[in-house]
Amino acid sequence: MAKESRLWSRLLVLAYALPRLLLRRRPKGEIRRILIAHHLLLGDSIMLAGLFKKLRRDFPSAQIDVLVPLAWMPIFSVSPYGIRALAYSPRSFALHRQLLAQGPYDWALVPADNRWSWIAKAMGARWITAFANAGGVNDWPVDEFVAWPSSPEAWGDIASRLSPGPAPLPYVAGEWPAPIRPADFPADLKSPYAVLHLGASSPHKLWPPERWLALATSLDRAGVAVIWSCGPGEHDLVRAADPDRRFIDLAGRFNMAGLWHLLAGAALLVSPDTGVAHLARLTGTPAVVLFGPGSPVISGPGLFWQDSPFAVVWDEAISCRDQNLLFERPLPWVRHCWRSVVECGNPRCMQKIDINQVAEAIDRVAGIRLERGET
Repeated sequence: MAKESRLWSRLLVLAYALPRLLLRRRPKGEIRRILIAHHLLLGDSIMLAGLFKKLRRDFPSAQIDVLVPLAWMPIFSVSPYGIRALAYSPRSFALHRQLLAQGPYDWALVPADNRWSWIAKAMGARWITAFANAGGVNDWPVDEFVAWPSSPEAWGDIASRLSPGPAPLPYVAGEWPAPIRPADFPADLKSPYAVLHLGASSPHKLWPPERWLALATSLDRAGVAVIWSCGPGEHDLVRAADPDRRFIDLAGRFNMAGLWHLLAGAALLVSPDTGVAHLARLTGTPAVVLFGPGSPVISGPGLFWQDSPFAVVWDEAISCRDQNLLFERPLPWVRHCWRSVVECGNPRCMQKIDINQVAEAIDRVAGIRLERGET
């Protein structure tokens, strides 16, 4: 019987990893096989692109594999920068068995959470590099620790620090190949159109529905068709913003490949700080991103994405954006907030963003002028 649970998967990983803890060997000579082990959210996964590009530059002949959550596979399976994507789910015993057969690796890099150093060791990584200050058993398989930056930096640039050497050149739209367009992708979308993505990973990132409707109305008056978007299970957000169904609703219809092509054809994306905003960087779509509890420094363009058409809308003077953990590490320069709904029932960081601020950012990044009104 298939074992689909974290417990069985962890026992399998430990059975392979523990004996290999004694076999630590720094790579000598040519590095032929590299593994990147993680299980990040969509946006954080996309922001590893700088690390991919850097590794391919410095190890042009190496086989470079990356663990990828199942839902992101449609955009990673196109081998960006010649990287091979390996589907991964912490709960899947079958996938773990497949991964353990992929090794060994000369070198493994573990961005973010050091718990994934165990799967790297189980897959036969001879040397593992990860970020410092995690502590506990998650650090046991790690051979080499890289310091976190002491000053503000975007996550994509931070991740590139795992590999030594100069930073990669900035991203150029098109260097990450487009996935195959789904057969059911609509062929009759009116141009120009704007994608308004309402969903987010946290309720504290949601913008009020009446402001989404006001923005959609303004875009429509400017001659820009409006398409609603959100993730699976978030259709109530669209119904709240557009109860009369005035605009095109494609919410939850596409997987990552379909969403890629939807954004690639768009004149504009407006969304909260969520993974879709980072997907727009890959397609080169002008994006206006609403930041509430998140940090536009950590999730912003940084150096690698500096040429992306990306505009931030936020209120910097929010005193409760005062938490400083990044992937469970305390960093003094980090300023964001991940309080629960119980702790904060009224996220004023999002409530304070008005439509005129968004209209100004749209004009700046996409050249679409909207009527301004009272806030």
